[in-house]
Amino acid sequence: MEGKKGLLTGKGEILIAGAVIGLCAVLLQYAGNPANMGVCVACFLRDIAGALGLHQAAPVQYLRPEIPAFVLGSLAAAMVGGEFRARAGSAPLLRFFLGMAAMAGALVFLGCPWRVLLRLAGGDGNALFGFAGLLSGIYLGHRFYKAGFALPASQVQSSFSGLVMPLAAVGLLAARLLLSPEPATATSTGTLGWLWASVKGPGAAHAPLLASVGGGLLIGVLAQRSRFCTVGSLRELFSLRQMHLIYGVATFLLAALIGNLVLGQFHPGFEGQPVAHTASLWNFLGMVVAGLAFSLAGGCPGRQLILAGEGSNDAGVFVLGMLTAGALAHNMGWASSPAGPGPNALAVVLVGLGFCLAVGFFNRKRA
Repeated sequence: MEGKKGLLTGKGEILIAGAVIGLCAVLLQYAGNPANMGVCVACFLRDIAGALGLHQAAPVQYLRPEIPAFVLGSLAAAMVGGEFRARAGSAPLLRFFLGMAAMAGALVFLGCPWRVLLRLAGGDGNALFGFAGLLSGIYLGHRFYKAGFALPASQVQSSFSGLVMPLAAVGLLAARLLLSPEPATATSTGTLGWLWASVKGPGAAHAPLLASVGGGLLIGVLAQRSRFCTVGSLRELFSLRQMHLIYGVATFLLAALIGNLVLGQFHPGFEGQPVAHTASLWNFLGMVVAGLAFSLAGGCPGRQLILAGEGSNDAGVFVLGMLTAGALAHNMGWASSPAGPGPNALAVVLVGLGFCLAVGFFNRKRA
């Protein structure tokens, strides 16, 4: 994983960071975010794509403030810690399409790695198949790393280059604050003309603006300082070289579970789970693709946003790939819904898996 040693990198600190991030996610759900989706980078980027008019799936359109807040929280923490460093140039096209593949797989399952944990903490048994797929995908990535996989090293860029993604985050927050003080409806635009927002469905469920921004900033700061990453932690688990990050994932899951039990948000079972489907094979396969893509790119989608805040344009390109696929997933029938996988889910899983395997195979540095 990229990044220097931070202030919150000891065992106790990663435990605290994971617990606070998990609890923040549960509280954001309690405050109004969709059930078992207090924080989901994949789903929230898909919603942002809808808010910008990049897709017309009316139930999933809302400019989620948490996403730009993650980037800005990371930027602030990196600046204070002297860790902001503009860099770019590590196989940008490969990273863009890895982002697309990761998003496609995540939307077949209906969630990013963070949401896998949140769905488990909410009692959704279908997430067990997603977690198994995530582990399988990350293990495949681990095997490629063992075989010598590596993308080219990033190069130092101008400081302004590293600020492009944080400036884009500022623009998104400004759009939410200034261009649409009240969410638009699915059939009419915002007060100054162009933001879309759902009137029903997951996009219509959201926490108050200040809670979303505050929670996102806090998560961004903690994730940057602690290097919290679900994919990185599981990859470390397979390598058995370090077990540091896995403690954060464990406390994330435990804090979310306890929070849900206390707040009455724990509902065990398989049927009728919120924003989920019961097609077990597709839950598994979707996260195999996502897990492999995240592993090859160097981190989960939350980690990619944090790296973008630290000045990594390579992570920014990956996030833009996810945003693009978030729009195409609905325009082209890739995404699942509570009714089941989309009509083109099989095609995107096969193409995404084939692409990720090719990236891993052709970027090995030693026999």
